[in-house]
Amino acid sequence: MTEITRTFDLLTYAEAHFPKEIALAVKRNDRWESFSTADFRKHVDEFSLGLLAMGFEKGDKIATISNNRPEWNFIDFGMSQIGCVHVGIYPTISDNDYLHILAHSDSKIIIVSSEEMYTKIKPLFDQTPSLKEIYTIDEVKGVKNWNEIKALGVKREDELRPVLTERKKAVDPEDLLTLIYTSGTTGLSKGVMLTHRNVVSNFLLAHQFVTYLNPGDRALSFLPLSHVLERVGNYLWQSKGLSIYYAENIETIGKNMSEIKANTFITVPRVFEKVYDKIINKGRELTGAKKAIFFWAVKVADKYDPNPKNRSLVYNMKLALANKLVFSKWREALGGELKGVISGGAALQPRLARIFWAAKIFVQEGFGLTEMSPIVSATNSFYPQVKFGSTGIVPIGIDVKIAEDGEILCKGENLMKGYYKEPELTAEAIDKDGWFHTGDIGEIDENRMLRITDRKKEIFKLSGGKYVAPQVVENKFKESQFIDQLIVIGENERFTGALIVPDFIFLHNWCSLHKVKYVDNVDLVRHPKVIARYEKEVEKYNAEFEKVAQIKVFKLICESWTPESGDLSPTQKLKRKPIMAKYNHLIEEIYRGDQNN
Repeated sequence: MTEITRTFDLLTYAEAHFPKEIALAVKRNDRWESFSTADFRKHVDEFSLGLLAMGFEKGDKIATISNNRPEWNFIDFGMSQIGCVHVGIYPTISDNDYLHILAHSDSKIIIVSSEEMYTKIKPLFDQTPSLKEIYTIDEVKGVKNWNEIKALGVKREDELRPVLTERKKAVDPEDLLTLIYTSGTTGLSKGVMLTHRNVVSNFLLAHQFVTYLNPGDRALSFLPLSHVLERVGNYLWQSKGLSIYYAENIETIGKNMSEIKANTFITVPRVFEKVYDKIINKGRELTGAKKAIFFWAVKVADKYDPNPKNRSLVYNMKLALANKLVFSKWREALGGELKGVISGGAALQPRLARIFWAAKIFVQEGFGLTEMSPIVSATNSFYPQVKFGSTGIVPIGIDVKIAEDGEILCKGENLMKGYYKEPELTAEAIDKDGWFHTGDIGEIDENRMLRITDRKKEIFKLSGGKYVAPQVVENKFKESQFIDQLIVIGENERFTGALIVPDFIFLHNWCSLHKVKYVDNVDLVRHPKVIARYEKEVEKYNAEFEKVAQIKVFKLICESWTPESGDLSPTQKLKRKPIMAKYNHLIEEIYRGDQNN
């Protein structure tokens, strides 16, 4: 694909190789609205011409805050093909984060998706002197609309078309494509500078992992396009000739998947966990033989091994029966034509990967970072390039080595240019030999299979001098149907503790069965029978760990953690410091009452 050296070359490539009636589609007002490849080109060029009419120069920054929709692509390619830099911002961050990013990025204008987002951002726009205009994508009375930019371009098309041609030629693969601000689980977010070469090299390299997808296949998109994985996936699907459908919202994923009969999608483990929980809860509602068959099938799947040599004839017969009786219905619920799913952003529980693979839903895990555009490694859709608990194979073209302290170091064409306006932080992250220090601890085997064991900064030491890797413990405990989320604590303390958020749907069902009465979730997490049941569950999973990592004391939390509550990053990672500050009173109870432990 030598024709693709800059992201917007994807559109020219699509016009030449797979022009189609449905290039992009979105569900709005209860109906699917589609855009052809020709529509795509028209909107992109009109937006570019409009920006030229407004006097935008190469290197100028434009910020967007939008849900997933075709217009995101028109705006993205429209600015990049004249050399402007796209600052894509998450729609779910705090006002302080917005103010920091808008000012720090030097964005000249901002385009937001809706009236709701406009109402939220307008006061912040007023506090950011570098921003000259705010536009919306939806029509909002009395507010400038992005179509006005396109109209300016159409008006002066004859004059500006030759300028557009020259500006496209002048965009070099080494030019800055985007600033992506990292989630900021600690401190202020940093602006990662990614070039066209960084991103293009990465999605072209990803082709080897999605050989099962063909032109005309359908991808459902619902992770925010401000998330580097979804954005690069968006480019990857276009380079493969897929039609991309944007879900209405996170709650309608299942319904939208069935409507379009999706062949693939990208997700984070948190969404996968919720899909699995929903399926299991449906199984619990069954009775008699149907219920017994359902959970027998889950037990069969629990023993799945991707290496065909390790599966006996008897096991394969059981698996075939489980697929026919149970898992075929799972696949049907996901549209019936799913070929493979990509999971990133955090570690997926190996048990979940195993079960979905057994059900012929191939979940491909990967390891990546915004700074690496993002893919560093990925599992493939076939053995031996899949290993549960591993983040897959490091492809040729990316170099990985493990430092003496276990940290994963990376190099490659996909490595960022640096952090915007932060030379000191860049020098900290990329050493003098050009290796990027990921902050993750892991190991790589002779087959280039990479495994992440923890975050370097999150490993803590107990007062006795022993180290605990919290992610490993958290991931294992989340296999419990009783547990939705948890955070492992204990730095400089005598033992390991935890704050646990129950899976309230499951727990409410359990209470009904066991006749446990409660007023609300505050009352529920204090109920002696509930605490006793969680003690039993903690004891069960503690058996998987050496004594130092076992959870000795825990507290149940009465509310869920979300990005909106400030407890999770937009990519669903735990924000450890804010969580620990918020529940400091409970942590004090855990460790103040430890004399008897």
